[in-house]
Amino acid sequence: MSISVTHISKSYKKVKALQDISFEVKPGELFGLIGPDGAGKTTLFRILTTLLIANEGSATVAGFDVVADYKKIRSSVGYMPGKFSLYQDLTVEENLNFFATIFGTTIEENYDLIKDIFVQIEPFKNRRAGKLSGGMKQKLALCCALIHKPKVLFLDEPTTGVDPVSRKEFWDMLKRLQQKDITILVSTPYMDEAALCDRIALIQHGKILEIDTPQSIVKHYPKQIYNVRANNMYQLITSLNDYEHHHSVYPFGEYVHYTDNRTDFNPKDLIQYLESNNLSEVEIAKTVATIEDTFMELAK
Repeated sequence: MSISVTHISKSYKKVKALQDISFEVKPGELFGLIGPDGAGKTTLFRILTTLLIANEGSATVAGFDVVADYKKIRSSVGYMPGKFSLYQDLTVEENLNFFATIFGTTIEENYDLIKDIFVQIEPFKNRRAGKLSGGMKQKLALCCALIHKPKVLFLDEPTTGVDPVSRKEFWDMLKRLQQKDITILVSTPYMDEAALCDRIALIQHGKILEIDTPQSIVKHYPKQIYNVRANNMYQLITSLNDYEHHHSVYPFGEYVHYTDNRTDFNPKDLIQYLESNNLSEVEIAKTVATIEDTFMELAK
């Protein structure tokens, strides 16, 4: 396995950041760690990249133990932290040369690995990193993480704060990197990005809720979900939460995702209830579950 995590736990005084975490990532796999801020994603990444030591458990990356073989791991992995951490006073080219030199290589030696990304930032190679846009900073950070041809790539919330177009471009780049036999572990709070991974682990409050392919996780959602809409969103959510038969009520774009406790649920009963609460233009239709629906259900 490229990554093996066995019963890892980590606490900061009284705060349990990670609780008995175990999973494996296969060679060449794009594995997603999906969860909100504070779920424990960054703590786990820092343990796997040898920046923190776990209180309990063990882990290996690229066949090396994260404690005993930390020096070997640091030369075998690429790490892109959530916060932009390159030298902002150096230019794009200077940053790349600096990180290549640290790992005893050159831009030219591994240019084929970063070519698809570098051509997009090359026109700005003489611009200071601190003056780049969010999307360009992201591409530069990825180039610096790849310049030494790592076996495993760690990306901690790489698309947070980036525009939708740059997010799509970034995930397209990750798919191409997979073809170069690089194992990728990526964390994200964006549920729509989960569907782009080979497998995912849903994490909340330092605990793994479920691990599987995105398709399998959604497939096993236990209830029928309904899109509900009315003339007043706030009043609709309040009324649905007050409805005695409700199981779950979550805003989802212009709709509310609703599930009912009854096995013989009739939408007409709900429409009548909502109209009695002074709501109008009520619409109810079946819809399919998403990763976000599954996460909310598991986290209840």
